[in-house]
Amino acid sequence: MRLLTNYIYKLRPNQTQVLKMSAWVNMLRSHYNWCLNDRITQYSQRFVQGDYCDIRTYGEVSPLTCFVSKSGATGNPWKDYKFDKEGKARNPRRSAADIQITALPELKIARPWYAQIDSTVLQQNVKRLDTAYKNFFEGRGFPRFKNRSNFTSFTYVMGVKLKGNKIYLPKLGQMRFHNSRSIPNGFTIKACTVRKRQNGWYISIRIEDKSVPEYSAKLKRDNPKVIGCDLGITKLVHLSDGHQIENPKFATNKKAKRTLKIRQRRVSRKVKGSKNRKKAAIRVGRFHQKIGNKRQAHQWKVADKIVSRNVDVIALEDLNISGMMRRCKVKNDNGRFLKNGQSRKKGLNRSI
Repeated sequence: MRLLTNYIYKLRPNQTQVLKMSAWVNMLRSHYNWCLNDRITQYSQRFVQGDYCDIRTYGEVSPLTCFVSKSGATGNPWKDYKFDKEGKARNPRRSAADIQITALPELKIARPWYAQIDSTVLQQNVKRLDTAYKNFFEGRGFPRFKNRSNFTSFTYVMGVKLKGNKIYLPKLGQMRFHNSRSIPNGFTIKACTVRKRQNGWYISIRIEDKSVPEYSAKLKRDNPKVIGCDLGITKLVHLSDGHQIENPKFATNKKAKRTLKIRQRRVSRKVKGSKNRKKAAIRVGRFHQKIGNKRQAHQWKVADKIVSRNVDVIALEDLNISGMMRRCKVKNDNGRFLKNGQSRKKGLNRSI
């Protein structure tokens, strides 16, 4: 059995490292969008328009490579056959991620500025797209192109070293960080994600301990004590023993709504594209981050209260949040749209 957990620290990079990380994020976002567009284009040309040959590159489509061009920028899709002990061939072809990862050296030759990014970071960028496709095939939304607001991180999987209040990141060098929580003995670093937030750069370190003994939850046979948790809006949690936990409503209380309204109004009054507008937008983002930090800290405290109530089983309800926040159905009466309650539901969605 292994124990995996994440520790988050705030980084203290110098100005050179800040500029370099910002440039990395921009380049990785462009690379992510290019890989996504490559897959969409090849799928469209092969399975919608039929067989084709590109006039400029004479690229031939291979339908067995998960929509990636056979002789285009993504390389040869075929692996050398590997035979097992029984003489049967295995893994005769590559996946789309394998082909796009194999093409990274060609990318660095064609676009030399990508050579300054660590190779494992580029590989994880392609695997990030592969994870988005996997989620899509499991019933979630189709992968979307990224912009500055929803692509703010990159991931290392090797080469990261910790020593005191300094951390070494490949191609970025030594960097100070706020060592607010020491990593316990016996844990090893598996991966690190560097993320840009409104008030600076943070790093999330995934650590692993393989020495944790096997543990299996055992239910007491004779009258186990069970407690049920019902999530609410007026009260945060209603417990089956009659106890209720208050909801502080960090984002929807009177003071927070007034502050957010004032700061958003200041943004709208600034000239579009000006530095003052960007500064005002950063203040709005920092306020949202502060609300999120408060909410997360409070959730851990509530979880500790529930777990420490000396019970054998905790039952939670499985809520369909996206369904609860879905827009009301349109009411149409011979071309006229009738009231459907969506304006009143807006406040409920905000509370949820």
